[in-house]
Parts: sequence; C-alpha cells; structure tokens
Amino acid sequence: MSTDTERDAGRATTGAQGASQGAVAVAAGGAQETTAEASSYLSVGPDDKVPLGQAILLGLQHVLAMDVYVPPFIIATAIALSPTASTGLIQSTFLGAGIASLIQVLFFLRLPVCQGPSFVPVGAIVGLYLGTGSFDSVFGACMVGALCVILLGLSGLYKRIVRDFIPPVVSGTVIMVVGLTLLPTAFTSNIFIESGSLSMGQNVILACVSAAVMIACSMVGVYRRGAGRAFRVASVIIALFVGCVVAWLMGGLDLSSVGTTAWFSLPHVAFVNYGISFDASAILTMLVIYLVLLAETTGTWYAVSSVIDRPLTDEQINRGVIGEGIGCFVGSFLGTTPLTGYSTNAGIISITGVASRRVFVMASLWFIALSFIGKLSALIMAIPASVIGGVFAVVCAIIMLNGFRQIKSEPLNERQLYIIGVPIAVAVGLLNLPDAMVSGAPTFLQYLLDSPIAVSALVAIVLNKLLPPARGVVVPAQGGTDAPAESARQDGEGK
Repeated sequence: MSTDTERDAGRATTGAQGASQGAVAVAAGGAQETTAEASSYLSVGPDDKVPLGQAILLGLQHVLAMDVYVPPFIIATAIALSPTASTGLIQSTFLGAGIASLIQVLFFLRLPVCQGPSFVPVGAIVGLYLGTGSFDSVFGACMVGALCVILLGLSGLYKRIVRDFIPPVVSGTVIMVVGLTLLPTAFTSNIFIESGSLSMGQNVILACVSAAVMIACSMVGVYRRGAGRAFRVASVIIALFVGCVVAWLMGGLDLSSVGTTAWFSLPHVAFVNYGISFDASAILTMLVIYLVLLAETTGTWYAVSSVIDRPLTDEQINRGVIGEGIGCFVGSFLGTTPLTGYSTNAGIISITGVASRRVFVMASLWFIALSFIGKLSALIMAIPASVIGGVFAVVCAIIMLNGFRQIKSEPLNERQLYIIGVPIAVAVGLLNLPDAMVSGAPTFLQYLLDSPIAVSALVAIVLNKLLPPARGVVVPAQGGTDAPAESARQDGEGK
C-alpha cells in the first residue's frame, strides 16, 4: 500500500463492506477504450475519462487498499490520546491525504497516485510529542520541512539528481524493492495474526479467499474482454465484499462500532485544536525525515510510471517535488503527519487495468468525505485485517514484478547483477534487522534503518556510479531510449 509501509508498523488496515454490493452493477458500464498512450494491458489510460459512477467505485477501491488511518492510529495509541483526540487525528489524516492527493493529481505530478501518511516519521513524532506534551512543535517542524521540500523543487536540483543518478536499471531495482519490502507486512501484520474472534487459521483462510476472488475476477476480465471487463475493474471491491461475507459467516465481522459512532464530526486543525511552535531540534529531525520520504516517494513515482508505461520527465519530477511539499505544508495546518505517495496504487492499476486520473480525483474526494462522516470511517475500519491482507499481498507481488519488467530489457552482465542484487539483499537484511540493533543506533541512522526502500535506493545509486561499465557500454540516463550496445552484451558475457 504506500506508500507507502514499514516493517514495524502494525496494520489494522482499512476496508469497507456496505458499498460493495453494487460493485458489479456500477462497473457494468465498462471502461472506455484505451488511447494510444496507454500500455497494452491497460483498458483506460491516465488521461482517459471513465463514467462518474465507475470513477466513484474505482476510487473507493484505492481507498480500501491503502492503510491511511493506521499511522495516526499508531501515534494516538503510543501517546495515549483520548478517544476524541484520537478520532480527530485520524479524521485530520483523511482530510490531509485527500487534499494533498488532489494537489498532485490535478496540478503538479499529474500521475494516477494518491498521497497518504508515511510510517517513517511515526517514531519521531511520538518522541517529539512526549518531549513537549503537545503537537505544536511537531506540526511546526512539519511546516518548515515542507517549505524546504518546495524550495528544493523550485531550485530544479532534484530533477538533475534523478536524471544523473537513476538510470533504468536503478529505477527498476527500486520498484522491485518497494514491492519486496511491503510484502512481509501483508503476512506478519495482517494474515499471520489472531484478532478478536478469528484464529490465525481463519485469518489465513480469509486472506486466501480475498486473494483468490480478486485474481479470478481480474482473469475473467482479461479473457472475457466484453462482459468480463466489469469484473476486472471491480475486482478489489468484489474480493473485499466476498471476504467480509466469509468473515461474517465465521463470526469475525464486528459492525457494532458503526452503530455507536456519530454521523458527523470535525477533524482537528491548527489554531483551533492545537497551536504552532518552532523548535530547532524538531525541525532538524523533520528535515532528515523529509529527505528519506523523497527517496521513497520517488520510488513510488517510478512504480506507477512503469505500470502506465509512461516515463517520468524532468519537469514532472520537479512538479512532483513541489506538489509533495505543498501537500505536506497544507497537511500540517490540517493536523496531518508527513504525506507520501502510496505505491499500492500501482498494484491496483495493474489488477484493474484502469489508470484514469479521474478515478484518483474520486479517491481524494472519498478521503475528504471520510474526514467528516464518522459512520463511514467506522465502516471502513470494520473490515478484518486478513481480508485486506490477501489483496495487499498480491498487490505487493505485482509491484515487485513491474520492477522486474523494467529491468528485463537490460543486458544482465555482472555489473547489472550487482546493481540489482545487492540492494535487494540490503532490503531483506533491513527487514530482518533486530529491533535492539535499531534502537541502539543514533537517531539519524534509525530513520534510515526503518526505511529499507531509501537505503536500498541509495545502495543502487552508489553501485551504479562506482562500478565501471564494461567496454563499449553506454549507460543510459533515466528517460533515455537507447539500449546498451550489443557489444556491451558481448563484453559482459566474456568477462
């Protein structure tokens, strides 16, 4: 999902049930035909439009696949917020995610990807809150960090870094690492658990059911392009609905919170529910966190661009950084922790074949609606974690394979094998790093160790610069169309 997405984040993942029953009927209108710019396996390209009802349905699918409410839930639990304050923090997160997503989708990045709260700064935010007793310095530091991100985008430096340091072999590796690092969370935090009235065995069954239904619906759409298209575009919601029905039959679907939750409530925002203050140490902490987030969100952009078969341009990267900063700045006023692009969207696009930005506008509006409608939020949070976990596991695998799709066009000589293999090994190592070793490291290193995507991306970049190419090889920059010369293949094989 994210983001988007760290190994230590417990996931109570989001979902929904009631709105799912009309999924097939709404989708039956069928996706519009692909334009020439869409890739061969997409039925709707990024700039194509879909009917409003279908866009609402598909936007909901992306909302359900993202674990947007989890980071604020973890923060609220760790600092023992009151129920009212916890609800306000979660609703603020929905509102910030929705507005930041609109900023990126409509005006800046213009890719089919939604924003959501990152797991990277969770530990730092908890520490800053406990040190000061309020969110004032936390959100003040977030504002300053977001302004620095905006300035970085306006300077044009970031696009030069990406162009010079991230060729296709590096970007493909980063995409693979994104999927790889998300995958264990689906199992350890969503599936291999005992929750409420569900045993671990039942959770495994639910995950298998939701994954199998989603795959079956997607394949029906692939092989039956007429009537089956409705099943493909609604595959995620159908899978979640069937999973919820099975969970209900097992006695594991608890909707009591929906009845006790108020229909409408307001999120907590700056100058109304909390103040703004500026602390030097908090600001320095957030600056480091925003650097890590930029590395991660760039990986998400590459994942999405790979799925829609549209390479990122320098100008698009620049606009994306500016939009990221503006979204985080606005989110700070709304009581939202730092936001980042969620790579879960790339996997859902691959499954449904729909990449229309209109869908992501609807997803953004869903987030905004969730920030005010309490019962709708409660309904989404009532879905069992294992049901969404089954879908999430498949999505992660698809993200990883999209990275492989980008790499496979490269000649795999020994140099490329190291550039691809070592970052993957580093990511796996960080995923299994003992907590005691992380907690004993300096604060700056803790942020890096908690972000396998950022560290692996740095390793891939460094290896690409340090390892000399074989004789005759032209290493293409990101966005270049030239493949390495045939002589490079021969040199690589002869080493």
